[in-house]
Amino acid sequence: MIEVKNLVKDYGGHLAVDHLNFTIQDGKIYGFLGPNGAGKSTTMNIITGYIGATEGDVWINGHNILEDPEEAKKCIGYLPELPPLYVDMTVKEQLDFAAELKKIPKKNKEEEILKVMKLAKLEDVSGRLIRNLSKGYRQRVGLAQAVLGFPPVIILDEPTVGLDPKQIIEIRDTIRELGQNHTVILSSHILSEVSAVCDHVLIIDRGRLIASDSPENLERQMADASGMELLIKGEEKQIREILDTLPQAADVIVVDSGEELVKKVTFRMNAAEEETDIREAIFFAFADQRLPILSMHVSRASLEEVFLELTAEAEAESGNNKEGIQEEPEVQAEIETEDTDTETEDTETETEDTDTETDGKEEL
Repeated sequence: MIEVKNLVKDYGGHLAVDHLNFTIQDGKIYGFLGPNGAGKSTTMNIITGYIGATEGDVWINGHNILEDPEEAKKCIGYLPELPPLYVDMTVKEQLDFAAELKKIPKKNKEEEILKVMKLAKLEDVSGRLIRNLSKGYRQRVGLAQAVLGFPPVIILDEPTVGLDPKQIIEIRDTIRELGQNHTVILSSHILSEVSAVCDHVLIIDRGRLIASDSPENLERQMADASGMELLIKGEEKQIREILDTLPQAADVIVVDSGEELVKKVTFRMNAAEEETDIREAIFFAFADQRLPILSMHVSRASLEEVFLELTAEAEAESGNNKEGIQEEPEVQAEIETEDTDTETEDTETETEDTDTETDGKEEL
């Protein structure tokens, strides 16, 4: 549905988007994830045709956004972070105006407007001025405007920013409903939001794509993605001896829990053995030695932990690259210093020659 090839946006030496490549398949909800300033909004503005790219191509449903912008934009409904609304219009007037801009046929216009007002739950405020609406309702009007005409691609930039918890849940439900018949791209830096509604996650940092997968796979691919936490009544030595017989357990840590004779045990799941369920093996191993397990808990890496690890790796790589780039000016400075010294020597030689000529004239 969308293909982004070698996309670059350069703001006077600052790369907001750095040779970005990805594809969006039809019929899924995509989470566009990244820290503030990562290039999410810039990328979305280029995809929707709001701004041009320095380099690269964007294809929307087979149409190049630069070469065939009108056809490409017909395939997109876009909700910017700040919805573009005329506050002196009523909700109905705003949607009627948007329908005119989108060239929705007059015979279908009223029906289309009623559909999106129902979807965004705006029927009760259709006659109210937008200036008198809360931020949550204004966001709904922006969403209804983006969905109007039901284009195949819906792009939402930070759709829940500034909303209260009840409004966030309502917007999320609306996004899920849209995902049944549309391709939805949801930009956010709120990880729980992406994890709750998205089928696929694209993580970008400093304008570069650093991960692309489902939330579940991203969590599973972490090196230390899962582990176990147990409370066991027994001696540390005996607990360690039992766990040493289980190939799934690695990096075992045993500490006092605060309860008498009870130890808190944590260990990382061996990556080669993660697919097997270790809980049954643990139960029987400790039952054979008559050591009671008081609690057992499987811990897995959250999307937050995945995000922090990936962006930290990207930052480290970026720092290394900058260190490498900084070496060249120092070398150049040394060369310039050598050139200056040479020029100084030349000047001294010319001075000596001038003095010699002066001595000759004095003798004459």
